[in-house]
Amino acid sequence: MADKESVSKEQNTSAEDLNKKYPTPRGFSGWFWYHFSMRVTKILVKLRADGRENIPATNPYVVCSNHQTYADGMWIMSFLPRKHRKYFCSLAASDLETNYGGLGRAMMHVGRGIAVDRFGNPVRGLIKAKKELEKGNLILVHPEGTRTHDGRVAEFKDGAAYLSVKAEVPLLPIYIEGGYQAWSRHMKRPQTWDKVHHRRKRITIHFGKPFMPDDYDRDAHKMTEAIYSWMKEMEKKDVNLQ
Repeated sequence: MADKESVSKEQNTSAEDLNKKYPTPRGFSGWFWYHFSMRVTKILVKLRADGRENIPATNPYVVCSNHQTYADGMWIMSFLPRKHRKYFCSLAASDLETNYGGLGRAMMHVGRGIAVDRFGNPVRGLIKAKKELEKGNLILVHPEGTRTHDGRVAEFKDGAAYLSVKAEVPLLPIYIEGGYQAWSRHMKRPQTWDKVHHRRKRITIHFGKPFMPDDYDRDAHKMTEAIYSWMKEMEKKDVNLQ
């Protein structure tokens, strides 16, 4: 009995810590690194977007994107309506703030990260994310769980659709094109010059039409399959992968 009470207290303490710590406060340093990094991005690459008319007029909503670089969330946030940016949060791997030094900590602040254990049980992070949606925040989720190894969309997990269904909010799908070619996980530093065409590399953020939970009988798995199919269709049009 004592052991059960001890485990219960430990779980409650962990939940309290999670609620107090996350989402990571953006604060002055987060906004500073956001604006500084976006200025550098626009110097080094041609960053553009299409389909911005598909962005929901009001929050909350789930943002669901393929995962090409460390900067995906920042690029996406830059094209959202200004009034939405302060509500932007992101699910982030818990090792980002422990194993990636200053870069990881800066990313957690810029993206208002909510840590989730991608190698263990992600439920606590998802519950916290759902609560933040209910407060009116936006949540970015990369259903692949990690950056792409080859530029192509990998298998999806149900996290993004789960949040959309449970919080009863739209899911905004986004396909990032060209990020892998500029800053893949295999590069020590960004490679932003297109040597073939003698110009800055181009990165396009494609905003798709929102997916609504009721259209998929509030079934997260069905919804995930539909989103994945949309991503693969976008991938077929990606000139970088031809």
